[in-house]
Amino acid sequence: MKVLERQSQRVSRWMICTALLALALAASAQTQQVSLQEIVTPSTVILKDGRPVIFALHGFIEFRSLAELFPYIESQTRRWPGGITDEERRSLARELLRRGIESRVVSMADERPLEALLTHTREELRQAIALVKEPMPTGYADAFLAVQEKWKHSVNCWSASSSLPGRVLSNWYPIAEGIQLYGATYDSTEHFWQAVKYHPDTTLTELTGLLGLFEQKDWRPWIARLDGDPKVYLPNAYAVEFLRHNLVPERLHWFRDELGRHGLQVDDRARVVQQRGATPFHFSAFEEKVLWGDLADLFHMVYAFSAADDPLRKNLAERHFDAIYLGDKRMEFISEEFGSMMLEIWRVKFLQMPRFGEVIRSIPMEIRLEHFLNDGDSPDIPIPIYVRYLSQIRDLARAQH
Repeated sequence: MKVLERQSQRVSRWMICTALLALALAASAQTQQVSLQEIVTPSTVILKDGRPVIFALHGFIEFRSLAELFPYIESQTRRWPGGITDEERRSLARELLRRGIESRVVSMADERPLEALLTHTREELRQAIALVKEPMPTGYADAFLAVQEKWKHSVNCWSASSSLPGRVLSNWYPIAEGIQLYGATYDSTEHFWQAVKYHPDTTLTELTGLLGLFEQKDWRPWIARLDGDPKVYLPNAYAVEFLRHNLVPERLHWFRDELGRHGLQVDDRARVVQQRGATPFHFSAFEEKVLWGDLADLFHMVYAFSAADDPLRKNLAERHFDAIYLGDKRMEFISEEFGSMMLEIWRVKFLQMPRFGEVIRSIPMEIRLEHFLNDGDSPDIPIPIYVRYLSQIRDLARAQH
């Protein structure tokens, strides 16, 4: 009997191991590696789970392949006849090409392109590009080499980073015990950053009222004014594309529906409901960004880019979307003063909370801290300033020890 039991146990273990191996092989087959040659070939459409892996410029202008990117770059260089110089056109083309390649490689949906780039040498990358038989724009190889060099020495600090410290450094990282900032407790630094964009007195009724006014307006001429001036569009490309994306009727309806989906009352104050209450994590960090954050950014940016005599600008000012209000401070939304608030909240997270200070100190100084998300940016704190502050906080945390 004992012999039969031992045989039965061996068979059971064998069956379990076989099943696990089959699952591992199936997972491997579904996520096969992407070769370096495929990455550098412009026509390649990378598939994951049978769907194209999309990348973008300015967060919202999407492409499936680098070959699709090239005509867009060409159209942008011809967009403003007489509005920019020939050198500015060439510079714009180089910048869009590099950003597009970086967005393709540093994907938010698929790590395989970056893996392919980082597991080959600079010379192997040159050789792979030399084998490409398809049309390539001027500077194609240089852009790829620059992206490879940058990411061989960087960690992307965002919520789905392949690096655990990179995830912890994200504003989206949930803080189980909460974080005390300016007299209130928040579930993460992201919760604070988005909540503070609302005046303490702004209610849900006022938000839905503004959305009703936005839904009545034809935004096409308003967007066309921003598009038509290169001096406005080029330094604010992400903001304009963000506004274009969010000022369509379907998106405005979505904001209204989402506000009504969370069991909130009409007289609830927007900033307060994002703070930690009796139940932690009423809103996830994702909801903080795509609902509360995007809605506040929409109101603040419409105010910032509207003409002084636009009646809607007055409506937004009455609801306090003319600035950021925190205590006795009044800060312009697109301003260095407001952006510097990020440094202040990180002082609490990384300098006053030992477990987070330990994480940021663990990243070697030769590794650059970066924040790259689908070539998106943020008018409230531009990415270059964001990563500069993050590096500054690492310096301060290391100086503590």
